[in-house]
Amino acid sequence: MLNSIAKYVTLDEQEQELLLSVVHHKKAKRKQFVLEEGDVSSKIIFVISGCLRSYAVDKNGTEHVLQFAPTGWWIVDMRSYITGEPARLSIDAIEDTEYIFFNKTEFEELNLKIPKFERFNRLIGQNAIATYQHRQVDNAIFAAMERYANFCQLYPSLIKSLPQKQVASYIGVTPEFLSKMLNTQVVK
Repeated sequence: MLNSIAKYVTLDEQEQELLLSVVHHKKAKRKQFVLEEGDVSSKIIFVISGCLRSYAVDKNGTEHVLQFAPTGWWIVDMRSYITGEPARLSIDAIEDTEYIFFNKTEFEELNLKIPKFERFNRLIGQNAIATYQHRQVDNAIFAAMERYANFCQLYPSLIKSLPQKQVASYIGVTPEFLSKMLNTQVVK
């Protein structure tokens, strides 16, 4: 986590110690929930190893993957975290995952006590907004193969490890369509 933060800001030793003093460590087994739809999201999560995903389920029971969080990524249901309203997203482990998290109160105190940490959060928040905005545009204007190529670029470590069903959900196609599309590409 400190390496992730160091890409944006430089924390001195005292700031790093303060940050680490409020970190909580946890593990999740494959398919275990970290946040369930309907609960309130009260923590910001950083993945140490493994992979988490956030998703919503529609009225037909179909999962729609919003984000994957492999090693070194952050994940949260931001709307629920900010408003205190029940989460619309679920977050679960795709594989055995080790993660750390900050409780909301502690996280907010850190932002007050360490201005550089607040700057870091603003910068990654801006990057997250830009990424989601870019994804919305991609979904609106790109064909499925281009969305798949963008997925491969964004999540290169996950291409071989994720089930096609989850990749298909992320790029907005059925698993059958993705399989057919990829098989057609191999034949060409």
